Amino acid sequence: MKRVWRLPGAPLRSSVVRSVLAGVLVILAYAPVVASETMSGADYIKRSFLFFAAAAVVIVGVADHHPFPRFGAANTVTLLRVALVAGVAGLIGETPSDRVAWLAAVFVTVVALLDGLDGWLARRSVQQSAFGARFDMETDAALILILSMLVWHHEKAGGWVLACGLMRYGFVVAGWILPWVAGPLRSTLRGKSIAIAQLVGLGVALLPVVPVPISDIVAAITLALLVWSFAVDIAWLKRQATA
Repeated sequence: MKRVWRLPGAPLRSSVVRSVLAGVLVILAYAPVVASETMSGADYIKRSFLFFAAAAVVIVGVADHHPFPRFGAANTVTLLRVALVAGVAGLIGETPSDRVAWLAAVFVTVVALLDGLDGWLARRSVQQSAFGARFDMETDAALILILSMLVWHHEKAGGWVLACGLMRYGFVVAGWILPWVAGPLRSTLRGKSIAIAQLVGLGVALLPVVPVPISDIVAAITLALLVWSFAVDIAWLKRQATA
């Protein structure tokens, strides 16, 4: 039985480590600045590093599944996005405030702008892979979960908004119970558009300038789009399993 987690061999291992170190430098660059704008200060930096450290352990361990001898520019960009997502994760422990919400909005904007760069780099360098696509998807999924928690914590929507972030992980668990649900999914424009819609919708709902009744509506539409997209995917997987 092939192990899921193991250290990659050289030279992949060294290129992965360099990418992780680049992520650490990104956090070192922004964390002190953001911490100065938060109530918890140094604790914010600790939370951001803890999130990134946990993500880095997983990434290094599964990088052996990467089909190329180098980690590549595309995956490095995705890892830098993870470093920025860590900055959003660090805000979860902060007392809800307009300042925290604006900080999260800045992070989300930068992460979203970088979202297409990794794919473009992969195509340009002819290093597209299932690993890279999954890495990108899981990064988006983590950010969506964190954003849904912030929206709820800031009381911009009810607890039901957490479904936006938990649905992806519920889908994974369903695949353990029903093997056909764990089948390979198509890469579609719909799926990519819905992922972007989640970031935009939850980001807008969190904005201080969006009042609670409107933020509820925006979050509800965001969740409805996600439910529809998952329903389409599940129906397609079921047809593939019975074909």
